[in-house]
Amino acid sequence: MAVFDEEPRKPASAHVVGQDISLMSADELSERIAQLTAEIARLEEERGRRGATKSAAEALFRR
Repeated sequence: MAVFDEEPRKPASAHVVGQDISLMSADELSERIAQLTAEIARLEEERGRRGATKSAAEALFRR
């Protein structure tokens, strides 16, 4: 038995695209929707930051 794991374990994903949701309750579905909505907001925020950085770089090099 090893004292240390060779590879760290990955945390379980909260959602897998296309997974079977037929056994989930309405409350579980609502929680999943809330999690995904929060993730979408996080992704859109990051996309906005990257767009702002790109616009600033383009403006700098247009001079």
